[in-house]
Amino acid sequence: MQRTDAPIGAQQWVPPHPRSIDELKPAAADCHGCELYENATQTVFGRGAPHAKIVFVGEQPGDVEDRHGLPFVGPAGRLLRDAVDDAGIDPAELYITNAVKHFRFELRGGRRIHQNPGPAHITACRPWLVSEFSLLKPKLVVILGATAGKALLGPSFRVTRSRGQLMPWPASAQHPEDFPVAEIQAIATIHPSAVLRADDRETAYRGLVDDLRVAAAAVA
Repeated sequence: MQRTDAPIGAQQWVPPHPRSIDELKPAAADCHGCELYENATQTVFGRGAPHAKIVFVGEQPGDVEDRHGLPFVGPAGRLLRDAVDDAGIDPAELYITNAVKHFRFELRGGRRIHQNPGPAHITACRPWLVSEFSLLKPKLVVILGATAGKALLGPSFRVTRSRGQLMPWPASAQHPEDFPVAEIQAIATIHPSAVLRADDRETAYRGLVDDLRVAAAAVA
């Protein structure tokens, strides 16, 4: 695929009537819906409880996740696990995934430096997210960061404007018809990697935990 070509999208790789997340994972491993597969090590699909009450949606896998093939296993993932525990959320009731399933990066002196996925990558990968939600049917979606928010709620979404507030979803989604699930709730918060980059990490972490406590109360 030429870099100037528009991504063809993931739909042709998504099984037409998947019965489980385990059926989606091997199909996603072969996805060539956009050019990101060319340089990434592998597809990084979601993981967690097959009937999770809460689904976390992040941006894309990072370097560690790309190498291991699992979402949120790097430093940001470890911080998120701590925040989940401090917020009183049962990890056994969670499923965690990303809006984009391949790592987008640029090489600098042998290092792979994270690059934000573009709107075309988010759109190309949307069929996987739609399929995950159609199988999981959670009570609550936790949106981690701006990219996930724009993927689910549209380009005008701002974390700073909406974080910590319960919202109806998918009614508030940009394309609610894409998500064939009963109306549930959503809450947005910062991505855990933003906590790691913050000048005042302690305050940023407390804010993340406070948002997750709202999520915990919503499904209690």
